[in-house]
Amino acid sequence: MKTLKGMTWDHSRGYDPMIETSEIFCKKYNNQISIEWDKRSLQAFADRPIEQMVDEYDLMVIDYPHVGEVSAKGLLQQFDVEQYNDQLDILNEQSVGLSHQSYNIDGHQWALAIDAATQVCCYREDLIDDVPTNWNELLALAKNQKIIWPLKPVHAISSFYSIYNNITDEFDPLNKEFVDKEFGIQTLRMMKEISNCLIQDCFSMDPIRTAEILSETNDFYYAPYTYGFSNYSRKDYRKNILKYGNVIDLDGKGPHGTHLGGTGIAISNSSKYKDIALEYSYWIAGADCQQTIFYESGGQPGNSVAWQNKEINDHNNNFFIATRQTLDQAWVRPRHNGYMKFQDESGNIINEYLQSNIQEDTVMNKLSSMYLESFN
Repeated sequence: MKTLKGMTWDHSRGYDPMIETSEIFCKKYNNQISIEWDKRSLQAFADRPIEQMVDEYDLMVIDYPHVGEVSAKGLLQQFDVEQYNDQLDILNEQSVGLSHQSYNIDGHQWALAIDAATQVCCYREDLIDDVPTNWNELLALAKNQKIIWPLKPVHAISSFYSIYNNITDEFDPLNKEFVDKEFGIQTLRMMKEISNCLIQDCFSMDPIRTAEILSETNDFYYAPYTYGFSNYSRKDYRKNILKYGNVIDLDGKGPHGTHLGGTGIAISNSSKYKDIALEYSYWIAGADCQQTIFYESGGQPGNSVAWQNKEINDHNNNFFIATRQTLDQAWVRPRHNGYMKFQDESGNIINEYLQSNIQEDTVMNKLSSMYLESFN
């Protein structure tokens, strides 16, 4: 018996598809192999260095900003191997937005996109008549105490990027001077304007908690920037069905520049079973599995064939069709070795700013200095 160990994240969207696909895959080998999955919290998923997992796990579901560290340290198996060249080309063509490409750095593919997501809006169709189409309408809804917005530090920096990229030129991650200061200050002030109207819980809230509150209570109507979770748009998943849609167009560019998320399947370079892990990974990232077993077991596919599937969209309140424009225009955040520390610390700074009297100029100077340091 060959036993592979895997690590994923703790939500039905992240865990259940890995269990189901592994069981089906192992039957192909008459159960002479097995894949056992552990799970970690969403925060730990974003924070825990891959270097701490490669000796313990064969397979890992990862977030793409880690690939700079991965490439620099040689932690993972590359997916661009000759026997899978054709399949890799197909997956590249079937990418939702830049999901597949976000795991490619320094000329190599370090993971395969199995889940596609970005910041989108979320709301209760049964409670809201007119979805905000501009910032003033959003502010009016916030003043009526109907807005909920996940601004836990890691999501505070995500929303900062999403707004900034929409009101001006998209931030180039290779620009060591960070974002344009004038538009950075404008972004902070826009966030502060809304956050002044929010309940305190928002500052420690993540998108899962946001979706739970929106679907289980009638207290709030709308979330302007939150990662899409298609599970909450499925019938009978929670008390009320949520509707996800494109973010507000702030400058005539459409829903452009939101913070790309999603997950990819990666293989430890220390694994003794790389051939099996490659076969499994390519299978679950492929269109056939993504639009059947992966979705049916609670997953949110990363393959565009599944996103275009009419039956799937009929099943989840048109989640994929309704958010596709935002996904296709989403922005790939920095991925250089050293970025993850900046992501953690910058989120803390913005989160603190939103709850205090710190001046925007002070915040921007600190962020710019920290971003430059992240390249050292």
